[in-house]
Amino acid sequence: MQSREIRRTFLDFFAQKTHKIVASAPIVTRNDPTLMFTNAGMNQFKDFFLGNQTPENPRIADTQKCLRVSGKHNDLEEVGIDSYHHTMFEMLGNWSIGDYFKEEAINWAWELLVEVYGIDKERLYVSVFAGDEAEGLGKDTEAADFWKKWMPEDRILYFDKKDNFWEMGDTGPCGPCSEIHVDLRDDADRQKVDGSTLVNRDNPLVVEIWNLVFIQFNRKADGSLEELPAKHVDTGMGFERLCMVLQQKKSNYDTDVFSPLIKEIEAASGKKYTFSYKAEDKSDIAMRVVADHLRAVAFTIADGELPGNTGAGYVIRRILRRAIRYYYSFLGIQEPFIYKLVAVLAAQMEEAFPELKAQEAQVARVIQAEERSFLHTLENGLQRFENLELSDGLINGQQAFELYDTFGFPIDLTRLLASEKGWQVDEPAFEKALQAQKERSRKDAKKEVEDWVVLTDNNNSSFLGYDTLTVADAKVVKYRMVASKGKQHYQLVLDRTPFYAESGGQAGDKGTLSFGKESLAVLDTQKENELTIHVVNSLPQNLGLPVLAAVDAKLREGTSQNHSAAHLMHAALHQVLGDHALQKGQDVDDRRLRFDFAHFQKVDEAELARIEQIVNEKIRANIMRTEDRAVPIEEAKEAGAMMLFGEKYGEFVRMITFDPGFSRELCGGTHVASTGEIGLFKIISESAVAAGIRRIEAITAKTAEEYIKSELGQLNEIRQLLKNAAEPVRMIRELQDDNRKLRKEIEALLAKQAAAMKDELVKKGENRDGYTLIRAVVPINDSNALKNLAQQIDHELKEVVIVFGAVINEKPQLLVLISKELAANSGLHAGNAIRELAAAIQGGGGGQPFFATAGGKNVAGLEAAIRKAGELF
Repeated sequence: MQSREIRRTFLDFFAQKTHKIVASAPIVTRNDPTLMFTNAGMNQFKDFFLGNQTPENPRIADTQKCLRVSGKHNDLEEVGIDSYHHTMFEMLGNWSIGDYFKEEAINWAWELLVEVYGIDKERLYVSVFAGDEAEGLGKDTEAADFWKKWMPEDRILYFDKKDNFWEMGDTGPCGPCSEIHVDLRDDADRQKVDGSTLVNRDNPLVVEIWNLVFIQFNRKADGSLEELPAKHVDTGMGFERLCMVLQQKKSNYDTDVFSPLIKEIEAASGKKYTFSYKAEDKSDIAMRVVADHLRAVAFTIADGELPGNTGAGYVIRRILRRAIRYYYSFLGIQEPFIYKLVAVLAAQMEEAFPELKAQEAQVARVIQAEERSFLHTLENGLQRFENLELSDGLINGQQAFELYDTFGFPIDLTRLLASEKGWQVDEPAFEKALQAQKERSRKDAKKEVEDWVVLTDNNNSSFLGYDTLTVADAKVVKYRMVASKGKQHYQLVLDRTPFYAESGGQAGDKGTLSFGKESLAVLDTQKENELTIHVVNSLPQNLGLPVLAAVDAKLREGTSQNHSAAHLMHAALHQVLGDHALQKGQDVDDRRLRFDFAHFQKVDEAELARIEQIVNEKIRANIMRTEDRAVPIEEAKEAGAMMLFGEKYGEFVRMITFDPGFSRELCGGTHVASTGEIGLFKIISESAVAAGIRRIEAITAKTAEEYIKSELGQLNEIRQLLKNAAEPVRMIRELQDDNRKLRKEIEALLAKQAAAMKDELVKKGENRDGYTLIRAVVPINDSNALKNLAQQIDHELKEVVIVFGAVINEKPQLLVLISKELAANSGLHAGNAIRELAAAIQGGGGGQPFFATAGGKNVAGLEAAIRKAGELF
C-alpha cells in the first residue's frame, strides 16, 4: 500500500464504525497555555475528556499533524540518528468520548491491523499496564483478558507506568494504555531471539505502532489522580511507522512518506543515500534530518507560526537551523536549499493537508529567507572559530558554548572542526554551561498553577458578551491561584459572562466583578480551551454571592472599532494587492490594530493611500453589520466567507458581514453595529515581519483624531520655524540642499587637515622589526576622516601598524589598522589588540585582524591607550 491509501483505509474503516471523521487541528495550539504545539491526536478533544464540552458524536477519528520537540516529549536530538524518531509526524487516531471502552477498542484494532491491513498476527505483541503500588493502581487485567481473545498469553506483556500509563503533560486526562508492537526482523533472527524480550528495548525492528489509551483519570496539580466522570478511549497510531510495516521496510525513512524528499536531496548534494545508520555516515544522517525537519517547519509555517526568537517561533527556527547545519556540514551545500523541497512535500500531502499546497510559495519564501540569514551566521561563526585563542590546543567550555549559543554550532560541529585542526574540546565544561542556561530558562518560565477549586456541579460557562456588557446573578463555577515570577493572581470561571476572552488576535475584556458591595477589577480575560477565565488580583470575601459582571464599555468599544476596521482593511487589501493578501495574524485592542498578511514586497505609498481610502469610504457608507451565528460550516463556505489557515473551525461557525460583496469572514470577535461607529481609519506604518509577510499598523476613531491633531500641531511648529512658510516642504528641501553643500565643504577642509597631519605622523613613526608603528591622539572629530587618514598612511608605507585615538562627538574612540599582508604573516591582530587598549577608555570593541575600532566613556584615558599601544606592538 502507498501512504495515501494507508491513510484513507484507516479513516474509511472507522467511518464504517460510525465515527465522525474530523480535520486535523493546527499544529500550533491556540488557547491552551499548557501546550505550545499539538503533540498528540487527543489535544483538540481535551475539553471533551474533562467534561467542559459535549461532542455531537461521541465517536471520532482523524489523522492529526503532531510535533514533539519541546517539553516532556522531546525527540529532536534523536531525529536522523535512528530509523523511527521524527519531529513532525501524523497520528492516526480514534476516540470514544464516554461511549465504547476497552473491549471495542481492542477488537477493532485487531480487525484493522490483521484483517484489513493484513499484518502477520504472529509478529504482533501487546503490552498492558502492570499497575503501580505508589499510585494505588492495580494490574490492567481487564485489557489483558480482552487481548486473550486474539493472541496467546505469552504475547501479552506487562510493563510499568513509564511504558504503559499515558499522560499528556504534568496535569490533565490520563490513564493506563495498551500498546501494540510489531516484530519486523527476518525469520532467522526471530527464531534466534524471542520478540517478547525486545519489546520496549529500543530495538529499531521491534517497534510500537499503536497505543490504545484508556482515559479514566485526571492528574491534578498536586500529583494525585481523580476519577473522571466518564471513561474514554484515546488511540494513536504512528502513520510513518505503519507505512514502514505495510511497505515492508526496515526504516520509516525508506517509505514513500520520505523517499521522494530524499531523492531530491541526493540530486542536490550529489551524494548517494546508502540507508546507513552508522554514526560515522554523516551524509545519510543529514539527508534524514533535512527530510524530517522540512515537514515540521513547512507545516508549522502553513499553520501560521513564523520562525522567531521566542516561544513556538523559536522552536521552529531551532529545527530549521539544525537542518541547515547538517546540510552545510555534511552534504556540501552552502546555499539556501530546503525551500526548494516545499513543492515536493506540498504535492505529496495535498490530499490529506491541502493547506500546504495553498500556501506553497509563501512557505518556501519564509524558509529561504531563514536559510540565507542563518548561513550568514554560520560563516561568521567559522570566522570566530578560526580566531579562537586556545590554551594547549583546547577549546574551553565557554568558547564552545559561545559557538553554540551565538552562532548556532552544535557541539558535534565544533568537535568536527576541532578534530580537523588537531584540537580538543572541553565537552564536560560545555555541558555544564549548557545546563546552567537551561536551568535559567526553566526558572524564568516557571509558573505554579494550583488545581481548580470547584464550587458547583455545573461545569459549563456561557459567553453572553455579543449581546450585553453586563450580566447579573452570575455564579463562580471554579477558581484557582496562579503564581509566576514572584507574583500571584487568581483565575475565576463564571457560569455566565459578558467578558470576551483573548482569542483570534483580539485582546480580552477588562472590567469589574461585583460580589455584593465588594468589587474586583478584572485585569484580563483569557481563554483556556473553551473556558473563559477572569484574571483578578485577589479573591472576594464571599465567593458564593451572586456576581454582577460588567465589561469596561469604553475599552470594548475601542477594541470593537479596531477589530471591525481590521475586517474592512482585509477586504481592501484583497482589492488593492490581490487575493493572496490573506491574514497571517493580528493583534487588536482598544488603542490600535496590528495586521499581518501575505505579500511578497513592500506596499508602496500609493497602495497604502488607496487601502486607507477604501476603508474610510466604507466607514462613511455606515454599512450595517450582519451577524450569523451557528451557521453550518459548509453553508458558510458556499456563502464565500473568508477562512484563515491555522484556525480550527467547528461544525458551526459565526459569520460577520459588512456588505456581502465586500467583507464576509468567519470570526468569533466583537464588532461595531455599523461601520460609521469606527469614525476614521488611519494607517501609521507598514513594515516587513518575515519573508512574504508584511505588517500594517493602524488606528481608528478617537485615537486617529488625536494622531492627526498631533501631526498637524507639528506641521504648524515647522511652519513657524520657517517663518510661516506657505510651502514648508520646498523650504525644507532647500535647507537640506544647503546642508549637503556645507557638509561637503567641511569634509574637504577635514581632508586637507588630515593630509597636513599625515606627513607629520609619518615622520614620527617608530621602527619595529619589519614594520613601522604610528600612534597618536589626533585632533579629528569625524570617524570617516580618522579612517581615511589611517588608510592613506597604510597606502603610503605598506608595512605599518597604526593606532589612533580621537574625541568624536564628545566620546573617546580608538582605531587600530594593520597592513593586510603584515596581519596575515605576523600574527598581529587588530581585533585582539583593540580589546586590550579599550580598557583604558572604559569601553569595548573589536574587528578583523587588519582593522578594528572601539568606543568608550573616559576621554582622559586616550593617552594611556596610546602608551599601551607602544607595549603591544
